[in-house]
Amino acid sequence: MAAASRPDNAETLSPTLSEQLATWGAGLTPEAIPTGMADKAEAILTDVVGLCLAARHTDYVASILAAAEPGNHVAIGHAGRYSAADAALINGTAAHGEDFDDTFEGGPVHSGAVVVPAVLAVAERGNLSGAQTMLGIAAGIELLCRLGLVTPKAIHKAGFHPTAVLGALASSFAVGVAIGADAKALKNTLGIAGSTASGIIEYLGDGSSTKRMHAGWAAQSGMRAALMGRAGFVGPRAVLEGEHGFFRAFAPSLAPRFDLLFDGLGENWIAETITFKPYPCGTMVQPYIDCAKKLRAEGVPLEAIDTIICFTSDGYVHRLWEPLAMKQTPPTAYAAKFSIPFGVALGLARGTAGLSDFSDAAIADPALLSLSRRVSYVVDPADPYPARFTGHVRITLVDGTVFEARQDHMRGGVDAPLGRDELDAKFLANARYGGIDDPAAMLARCGQLFAAPKAAPAIAGLSASPVLESLT
Repeated sequence: MAAASRPDNAETLSPTLSEQLATWGAGLTPEAIPTGMADKAEAILTDVVGLCLAARHTDYVASILAAAEPGNHVAIGHAGRYSAADAALINGTAAHGEDFDDTFEGGPVHSGAVVVPAVLAVAERGNLSGAQTMLGIAAGIELLCRLGLVTPKAIHKAGFHPTAVLGALASSFAVGVAIGADAKALKNTLGIAGSTASGIIEYLGDGSSTKRMHAGWAAQSGMRAALMGRAGFVGPRAVLEGEHGFFRAFAPSLAPRFDLLFDGLGENWIAETITFKPYPCGTMVQPYIDCAKKLRAEGVPLEAIDTIICFTSDGYVHRLWEPLAMKQTPPTAYAAKFSIPFGVALGLARGTAGLSDFSDAAIADPALLSLSRRVSYVVDPADPYPARFTGHVRITLVDGTVFEARQDHMRGGVDAPLGRDELDAKFLANARYGGIDDPAAMLARCGQLFAAPKAAPAIAGLSASPVLESLT
């Protein structure tokens, strides 16, 4: 068989972006990961596992389980075993399905739901150690955050979901690093992943479920790309910056800031600033819920409200505000997660926004709909999105009295991080919501995984009927 063609001067060409990233990734070792980043990777792993447990009885997870091929790999919270690719698909979909997973101010991208399922699947497949598993997760989430900075807003503007399309690149890199791929294989891995990237945002038009599968699809695509790259399949070396490359295809409206991929790479781990969500809904909805809760606590008389105005970024409008009538009366419980009017109504009427508050019953609740129909928006040119996710709500009563609340950050992020006790409480609540009998034991297993000489027995402990094998 003829070898793949390559330029005669390939060895003397200046390194491409993917080649530079590959060189960095191939040189990483577990010892090179700072303690803060290793701790963040462990917290993200724990958060992802809890989210998979919360979603294990949902209809969308059941659909993917029914379509999956049997194998030897764990779907978190389930007794069955599936192929490695399908385990990544199932776990990624479950982790992202309730929109309760981590996010990154500056992207926004959801790293854990993409990277963790891909690395767990290959850790079982390749009999990797816990340290290798941690290394792959840390490298993958760092790359995904940095990719999210390259063309802010432009991927959404083009009609694509950043987590989905960037996630294929990041999960492929994560798996490649975890399995010890060399620089050539990692370059090919990224090149291959560029052709697997997909995920349009038309789900916004009717509240359908395809966003839920985007993280899982990116996870399984990335895993396949990494295994193909290690086996010698050749991908384009200029996949990111080339004339027909990734960013020209998925973000054509903005000149890429490729320098941000390498600014402090390996020294400043920006993934340490990843945000953990306090509410199971769209990222940018969350500060508005907090503002509404503050106004509720101030005693705003709900029955006397005339108008509710939210000041917002232009980057939110096509996803979280329009068409306004649909956002005020969401057609599905899932659509309600991406509606600022509905989130504000929850904060005002219930003072909470948990998993059970985004339900078929909730979107039919007259008290909630009466409020959400009164919520509208004004674009604030000074809004700092995507660098920061903020909220600003102004309520005017029928007698002219004005109540107002602002929040210049997203709770759970660098300005107001959730403590480890809060993250553990979130895990336990999610596990109980999913019907797990002993959530504390499951939480303990998450904490043991990175220290395990072999990750597979620890991963097996995350199934519905955990195999209580020795972690040695």
